[in-house]
This record gives sequence, structure tokens and C-alpha cells, in this order.
Amino acid sequence: MDEISFDDFLKVDIRVGKVLRAEPYPEARKPAIKMWIDFGDEIGERKTSAQVTAHYSPETLVGKQVMAVVNFPPRQIGRFMSEVLVLGLPDDNGDIRLIGPDGPVPLGGRMH
Repeated sequence: MDEISFDDFLKVDIRVGKVLRAEPYPEARKPAIKMWIDFGDEIGERKTSAQVTAHYSPETLVGKQVMAVVNFPPRQIGRFMSEVLVLGLPDDNGDIRLIGPDGPVPLGGRMH
């Protein structure tokens, strides 16, 4: 595993946001869900898509606090422009479970 410096780590801006809206993304190559996430006043609302359909439906995502990298450049995912990368971990089957705080925290809080 390559080591990075603490300064390298600080370059990755990971923030907490709340899913405001979510909808299926049937045009994606693999099943996915489109999400619009509020990261508070400093960053605002950003959108993304994620392959999380094994554990989540659009309805269960709305209101959920999630962690995301907010300083990657936007990336075209099919016909949808993804602006952040939500973070998750694979379960025993390789299906993603999203990472978020275990209790409510202010939107836009930076991970450290």
C-alpha cells in the first residue's frame, strides 16, 4: 500500500450531507440511484449517482445523512453529471452500504 502524507489527506474534502431527493437511474449500465444532497450553506446542493440499490431505495435515502468527497471534478455518468462521490463499504456480497454519522450532525461538517 502506498503511503500518503497528512497534507495529501487534507486535500480530500469529505463532508456530511443530507439526501434531499433520490430517484432511480434506469439508464445506468448497472442499477443505480440518483441523489441530490444538501451540504449546507458553504457548499450547497450537489448531485451524484451511486450503485446502492441492493440496500437502499430512493425512498429510504431521502433524509439520510451521508459522507461524500466534495472536491473531485464533476464526472459524466451516462447522461447524468455526478458532482460528488458518496462513500460506502462493501458487505459480504460486495453490495455497498453508505457511510454516515451515527447521529445527527450539522450539514457540511468536514471529516477529520
